[in-house]
Amino acid sequence: MARVLIVGAGFAGVACARRLADEPRAEVTIIDRNGYHQFQPLLYQIATAELAPQDIRFDLDEMFARHANVETRTGDVVAIDPERSTVTLADDTTVEADVIVLGAGAQPNFFHTPGAEQFTLPLYSLADAERVRGRLLELFRDVAAKPELAEEGALTFVVVGGGPTGVETAGALAEIVHDVMPHVYPHLAIAGARVILVDLGHTVLTAFSDEAHGYAVQQLRRRGVELRLGVSVKAVTADRVTLSDGTVLKTQLVVWGGGQMAAPLASRSGLPQGRGGRIDVEPDLSVAGFPQVYALGDVANIPNGDGTALPQLGSVAQQAGDWAAGNIIADIEGTGRQPFHYRDKGIMAMIGRKAAVAEIGPHRHELKGRFAFAAWLGVHAQLLANAGAEMRAFASWLDDFYLRPAHRSAELLDPATIDEPRISRRGHHGTDNRAR
Repeated sequence: MARVLIVGAGFAGVACARRLADEPRAEVTIIDRNGYHQFQPLLYQIATAELAPQDIRFDLDEMFARHANVETRTGDVVAIDPERSTVTLADDTTVEADVIVLGAGAQPNFFHTPGAEQFTLPLYSLADAERVRGRLLELFRDVAAKPELAEEGALTFVVVGGGPTGVETAGALAEIVHDVMPHVYPHLAIAGARVILVDLGHTVLTAFSDEAHGYAVQQLRRRGVELRLGVSVKAVTADRVTLSDGTVLKTQLVVWGGGQMAAPLASRSGLPQGRGGRIDVEPDLSVAGFPQVYALGDVANIPNGDGTALPQLGSVAQQAGDWAAGNIIADIEGTGRQPFHYRDKGIMAMIGRKAAVAEIGPHRHELKGRFAFAAWLGVHAQLLANAGAEMRAFASWLDDFYLRPAHRSAELLDPATIDEPRISRRGHHGTDNRAR
């Protein structure tokens, strides 16, 4: 019986556990600090109150309840001993295994920007998303009580980073600010609210084509997002952001999507690290010198076969998790491991309601607008299904973005209950009578 210890319940860890759940010769333990799988691509929709946290949170106990050979544990892994194949938890418990699979995820990279770690809110976990959402709604309540706070930047929201996280967050923020909140607080001059996207690059979504760049910029501006491109954030304080060109933005909410690096466990592992502090792995996804240790997902640099590393995408992590499980089974059977081959699904990003960009497949067939939006829907639905998660998030998203008309309904949000778990774009609270 092979004892397999999986650290982290992201796409990679869950995919690995699901493949091994059907292998009677493997005894699997999956440890996660939260005890649940979070559907990370939709964190921005939690942050902007479009989905409820339970829509993208899936408890591990429930996911693996029917698999007797899979044990789920909640714990914070703080150290790994690759020589002895053990990990240590925060409570000093030591767990032994024959095989260790590291899928510990990522953390924000603040690039040593003064004040960024202290005064900005990143968006890399469900807890992060809930903090952003709470602060956003708090600021609107504060300004409703004291409108003069708007002059101090209370309704100026800054998003740092022009990649998919920043673009999706800025677009969603602009829609809730300009489409939803005027109905919630009709007495406020919300027209003066600002959403500002800052990035050092000279365009957004740099991984996409020039045509996609232009489309994304057009759609963001159409939604009222101000773009500050070609400048970096030099400093952040509790009430302002200073840019490299000297511009000072008064703000009380800064969302940091400006970069990521491997989770702290990578630097404490003693394993070889490369770009982004991530662990370098061999073609079979194991770590050089430690064939019993695999590193996957955002904690790993997975070779692409051309000297570069594959991008940190959910589909890469999920496929790598499944492939690592296949190699573990190959070791059990003595048939030999296989190098990882990624099936490229392309890249995509949501800009706003029924507006997205997508480059599909290895040849990057380009889609924009509603077609890209439908592709985004399909890929995310597949990620949900492959993770073994229920389709609540998919149903909620489809309800808000696709089935309902674009215009606002006559029914307005009640300010007294604005901090309900979800605010729908069509003016109803998200805790409606949808089937769960």
